[in-house]
Amino acid sequence: MRDAALHGTYKVQALDRAFAVLDLLGESDVPLGLAQVASSLQLHKSTAHRFLMVLERHHMVERTVGGKFRLGLRLFEYGNRAIEQYDLRDRAQPHLRKLVAETNETAHLCILEQAHIIYLDKIEPMRSVRMITRVGASNPVHCTSVGKAILAFLPEERIADVIRRTRFERFTNRTITTPEALRTEIEKTKRRGYAVDDEELEEGLRCIAVPVLDAQRQPVAAVSVSGPSFRVTAQKLPAIANCLLQCVRGISLDMGFVAKQRAAVTALRAG
Repeated sequence: MRDAALHGTYKVQALDRAFAVLDLLGESDVPLGLAQVASSLQLHKSTAHRFLMVLERHHMVERTVGGKFRLGLRLFEYGNRAIEQYDLRDRAQPHLRKLVAETNETAHLCILEQAHIIYLDKIEPMRSVRMITRVGASNPVHCTSVGKAILAFLPEERIADVIRRTRFERFTNRTITTPEALRTEIEKTKRRGYAVDDEELEEGLRCIAVPVLDAQRQPVAAVSVSGPSFRVTAQKLPAIANCLLQCVRGISLDMGFVAKQRAAVTALRAG
């Protein structure tokens, strides 16, 4: 009986380590060698090699020509399937389409994953100049309006964890590159209720975002409007923000978040 319990514990530890390998490769901007994986995860090289071989066999990891390792395409397939099955995306689509009709700019629905945002959905207007993004892709939180919108409404411990994971890579001369500057931007976002990416990820591109909050007022996603800075001007931001607020309220209502909030208030008053 004891041997069976130990065997089960080993299997759980093995799964934890396998996911740690995937997390490490996912956080790295470049493929990693066996020694780098072993050192980063404090594993013996033979142990790290064994995990990498299993993951490679299942196409979760692939080896480059130079013998280093990166995430495999099977994870991309799983990611796409997960996005397709995500209920939030289906519920949000009518509201995103209405938002695009109102603003005539590109709308995105995004979620937070560690220190990156993932694009769950994208609706585009019929215009020649549009934002080039794809569903399933990711970008850092520190230089995106959706990232900052979600961060601003997270509990402090979550904010600190995301900032600790962020590399603060510079993309333009406007990119936020320090934790202090990001915290200042988070405070601005809290005060005004929306976040702005002012050509911080790509020159000539301006984005504005508002979080989708659940019944506990925690962000589960964010919706953004993006467009060239000559169209999405600073003067237009408040009006676009109002459209975004209506959009996320509609999503929250369809997801049942608003109804849950009202029920909780009613129960509290009754007590």
